[in-house]
Amino acid sequence: MEFSEHIKTANVEDVVLRQPFHPPARGTLCITGHHLLFSDREEGSFGQVLLLLRNIDAIEKRISGSSGTITIKCKDLCVLQLDIPGMEQCLNIAHSIEILSSLDHVSEMYPFFYRPAHLSLEDQWGLSTPERHYAQMEELHEKWRLSHVNRDYSVCPSYPPAVIVPKAIDDDQLARVAKFRQGGRFPVLCYYHRKNGMVIMRSSQPLQGANRKRCREDELVLQAVMDGSDKGYIIDTRSSQQAQQARMTGGGFESKSSYNCWKRLHRQMERGKALQESLIKLVEACGDQSHNMDRWLSKLENSKWLSHVQTALSTAGLLAECVERDGHSVLVHGSEGTDSTLLVSTLAQLIMDPSCRTLEGFLALLEREWVQAGHQFQLRCAHSAYSHARLQQEAPMFLLLLDCVWQLWHQFPLALGFSEALLLRLATEAYASNYGTFLCNSDQERCAEGVKEKTHCLFQALLRPRERDRYSNPLYEPTELAIWPSVHPQSLQLWRGFFLRWTSEARHLEEAQEEIRNMVIEWSKLTC
Repeated sequence: MEFSEHIKTANVEDVVLRQPFHPPARGTLCITGHHLLFSDREEGSFGQVLLLLRNIDAIEKRISGSSGTITIKCKDLCVLQLDIPGMEQCLNIAHSIEILSSLDHVSEMYPFFYRPAHLSLEDQWGLSTPERHYAQMEELHEKWRLSHVNRDYSVCPSYPPAVIVPKAIDDDQLARVAKFRQGGRFPVLCYYHRKNGMVIMRSSQPLQGANRKRCREDELVLQAVMDGSDKGYIIDTRSSQQAQQARMTGGGFESKSSYNCWKRLHRQMERGKALQESLIKLVEACGDQSHNMDRWLSKLENSKWLSHVQTALSTAGLLAECVERDGHSVLVHGSEGTDSTLLVSTLAQLIMDPSCRTLEGFLALLEREWVQAGHQFQLRCAHSAYSHARLQQEAPMFLLLLDCVWQLWHQFPLALGFSEALLLRLATEAYASNYGTFLCNSDQERCAEGVKEKTHCLFQALLRPRERDRYSNPLYEPTELAIWPSVHPQSLQLWRGFFLRWTSEARHLEEAQEEIRNMVIEWSKLTC
């Protein structure tokens, strides 16, 4: 497809741009296959605004006489306004934006065209692989093995080709377990606690059904994990009632009679439409211009966003407590095992494992637990809070994760080796990016589209020296201790840096934080 087919008007002169933190500017607007480019040449000054079309969540157009106004609402919550002379030009620009911002074929997206001079497609794609991760964990080798049962993605379409499983279970048994778990997501290891040898495994729900089917091989997998322990925990991110109802549609849960050494704990976590609606209400509250504090607080509470944050951190804390304090292994799952399961396992590892709290360790954790583990980024992040096109598959689960990580960062400002700026960057990149890291819904899809050969990796770019300096926490003081977050309502705060990032108050706060950061860096240089 030629992008030019969708561009009836490529550029317009005398356009007025209105954007946060800047006075109105007059200049030339250009539209390309992937960007809106605004050039300001007024009174000898020259400035450019480059907007990735993929970042546009919704547009609103208004025609008045012979001119028009286009309001652009972005996925990163920025709102821009373009005053365009000429009704036809305005409609043409709006039409092009609507089509080019919603291209759904992966190979047409900008990461396949992005070629910065400082990066090469020959560079390593990604920070690690399951093979390298397993090789580095020598403690695992006695009782755990690397399985390539999914080498052609036929056993589980959403898993990577290699996974870590108990050594006592062979590949034929794993294939049978996969048929007993939704989407083929059989239990795999995602965390090994070096101090006590306990593990976190994750999977999808068992396909028990109304007839309460059993799978002997599935029971053997969990039995192999016990390793002489008297008890393990299964944390189900659904309520007991939801798990019971799932049996009526072919799903279910691990019954006590078949998994007698495992204690099941239910912690209901919202997902899908409910979470998307919560984000929409929160963003609406943050855009309320009434300046009425009671109304603002009421809207914030009604959005229930902070309740979702609280539930996620509380469930992750429970998981970490089972492993770290009680010394028991845990299996965590919900229905599909691609959303709340990944959220909880990631946060629990951050709480317990100091190696996950460095800049590189955190990015490697996201790669393992979200990119390789099959979070459906393309479906979940298709739209943000402004779009009128509501798809059932959308859910800001990754944004919720970043908010929870920010709460940890806020409560333990010395314990995390990365800055808030990194979390903001990741929140933006997940919805619209120059890089291929968050493209597609699984490793299988990325391989089919050639993402690893034809696009650049965001995580590798973030670890280049210049970027590393920007996204590192200058106050970082490593600790081997677990960091236990407070989940009391008074301890959780609105992530102003993201949800209020385009307000003047947030801008002043950002400037102050940057000034403090520079002072700390200069002080560190003097004391070295």
